[in-house]
Amino acid sequence: MKSIAVFCGSRDGASPVYKESAHALGKVLAEHGITLIYGGATVGLMGEVADAALEAGGDVVGVIPHFLKSREIEHKHLTELILVDSMHERKLKMSELAEGFIALPGGPGTMEEYFEIFTWAQLGLHRKPCGILNVHHYYDPLIALFDQMAREQFMTDIHRSMVLTDVSPEGMVRQFLNYSPPPVKTYLTDERT
Repeated sequence: MKSIAVFCGSRDGASPVYKESAHALGKVLAEHGITLIYGGATVGLMGEVADAALEAGGDVVGVIPHFLKSREIEHKHLTELILVDSMHERKLKMSELAEGFIALPGGPGTMEEYFEIFTWAQLGLHRKPCGILNVHHYYDPLIALFDQMAREQFMTDIHRSMVLTDVSPEGMVRQFLNYSPPPVKTYLTDERT
């Protein structure tokens, strides 16, 4: 695995453990020779994961829309900064560059990015791993919701198994390196043909 996109908050969060985990993830990616693909900003967990990867000698590619660059939050010391015209283009470019996707804690933007990329995996638009780094139990309610989706048959067990979770960056990267995607979802059954 050569590259992983990280979706995360543009804030530090209420506990220092969030920033510590972002730092640890950036360092682990660099140590494994995995390029970090992320949103290109210096603020919050985004800046922390990028700074840690760079400090550890890793490559970091940021993808940022022009309107955010104009607010002067772009990271000026990345391996590469790619400018795009919209948030949609940002996600598309990140999905093209990355071989896997990890969500650190974040707000609605992080959730939107994760859910779209995970949905693309379910539909077979890509076969890359999608993980949730459950720092400080932040994602316990979301993981419980995924369990509820499967229990209530709005998600198959196979697709529930695609929601990779771990509490440590090293554990998450190990899961990614051993990931084998399930068969692509089909809607055709004997009754529908």
